[in-house]
Amino acid sequence: MVEHNSGKEVNELACRHEGELIPSGKREVAGAVNADTCRELIREAIDSLKYSYTPYSGFKVGAALLTKNHKVYKGCNIENASLTPTNCAERTAFFKAVSEGEKEFLAIAIVGGKDGILEDYCSPCGVCRQVMMEFCNPKNFLVILAKSEYDYWIYSLEELLPLGFGPANLTK
Repeated sequence: MVEHNSGKEVNELACRHEGELIPSGKREVAGAVNADTCRELIREAIDSLKYSYTPYSGFKVGAALLTKNHKVYKGCNIENASLTPTNCAERTAFFKAVSEGEKEFLAIAIVGGKDGILEDYCSPCGVCRQVMMEFCNPKNFLVILAKSEYDYWIYSLEELLPLGFGPANLTK
């Protein structure tokens, strides 16, 4: 345990499921995505909340996507009056990165809540999970769901999208 500047004790290991902790080094990409990197991604995702355009739902979502080269692409959700053209924060981050030539990713941090208040973990929708599947190794790509930089869960994409369908399925 480490004391955070708020005076609260925080665990240096990331919570994966309630009460279960992941020691660093357990996942293949853990060396690149350590606790400090997780916290930085979460801070970037929280920062991107201010750009959310949510006049209809008021539910703001921010995302920060880490590339293999350690560049971060941020995204926010952007609503539309006719709903279907609405774009999620996760897809905004992916589309920004891919449109600039990036196609290898390590992790994404996602935060969200009504009026930007982070009271619960914000999980990616099915469409966003499918976009992740297009560009990421589901076994190694990490999805960080956070309420703060010290309160987060980490999942592999495979855990969030079991039996996912991606490019590898088309080459079999």
